[in-house]
Amino acid sequence: MTTDTTGTVARDGDSRPGGPADSPFIRACRRRPVPHTPVWFMRQAGRSLPEYREIRASVPMLESCRRPELVTEITLQPVRRHGVDAAILFSDIVVPVAAAGIDLDIVPGTGPVVAEPIRTAADVERIRRITRDDVPYVDEAVRQLVVELGDTPLIGFAGAPFTLASYLVEGGPSRTHAKTKALMYGDPELWHALCARLAEVTLAFLRVQIDAGVSAVQLFDSWAGALSEADYRRFVLPHSTTVLSGLVDAGVPRIHFGVGTGELLGAMGEAGADVVGVDWRTPLDVATGRIGADKAVQGNLDPCVLLAPWPVVEAEVRRILEQGRAAPGHVFNLGHGVLPETDPEVLTRVVALVHELSSRRADQG
Repeated sequence: MTTDTTGTVARDGDSRPGGPADSPFIRACRRRPVPHTPVWFMRQAGRSLPEYREIRASVPMLESCRRPELVTEITLQPVRRHGVDAAILFSDIVVPVAAAGIDLDIVPGTGPVVAEPIRTAADVERIRRITRDDVPYVDEAVRQLVVELGDTPLIGFAGAPFTLASYLVEGGPSRTHAKTKALMYGDPELWHALCARLAEVTLAFLRVQIDAGVSAVQLFDSWAGALSEADYRRFVLPHSTTVLSGLVDAGVPRIHFGVGTGELLGAMGEAGADVVGVDWRTPLDVATGRIGADKAVQGNLDPCVLLAPWPVVEAEVRRILEQGRAAPGHVFNLGHGVLPETDPEVLTRVVALVHELSSRRADQG
């Protein structure tokens, strides 16, 4: 029997009460009864918070991810302000790739920019395998956060091989992913070698976080929605499966999320996660039918709804909670990240509303 880092035995045994492992968030991920539907927001620690903008004013993004005291403070900010049911580690999906030896920078207003994009087998060999010693700041930040958060679970995360590969091949963000697809179709052997190496890096990065004490992990495949299901199954699914199946013995819930992946949800559900994130395009009850009854779901309020008048927000929250009842477990979230122009007070009100509505239903049920 394996034991996870949150003080509860893994899924092949019964959990002990108390601590992050008995929190509503972890219980929902494991499809167990909850006192209320748990809620957290992707990009909750970020540009919508004035305290975040203040602390980040003079610190570049990559540097901020490498300063444990800064990571700790930024990660805690939305927990203090909003009362969310989980924290997510403040970091960036390219942090492990930079640690693996790739020369890149996160350019404000643009995103990750790679100095020498991946084009050849020799380029793939430039991507080193990583260990805890390559990302000691992540290990230290997680350990600090676990102490600070107490019973509130901490989510670790990483970018999925396809999304990381897309950045490395394109040299930065892309709307069409033309270079990525050209490599996939034109040199499948090189493509799979690249994704296999990135799967190793991603798995090692998540292991560092789990060993340091995170209670769950999320694998972001932000750009997978650019693919057909057939291409996803051929070029992506094997490598995401390597990462998620490589964490089976870790004893923590695994969440898998992508954007624009409505037609891929069934295949993504096969990759090995316990929870599948759903963007705002697919109703949760429909998504559950595609994913299967053995997975919890996460989502899926459109981030733009938060900019609408409160009655609209409230109606949408009620709709999503109702549709989420079709799943064996539901974690309330957005269908993507919090927009920078979002009023933080609206996020706080959404958390309170989700708790109120779902706890009332739990009492009645």
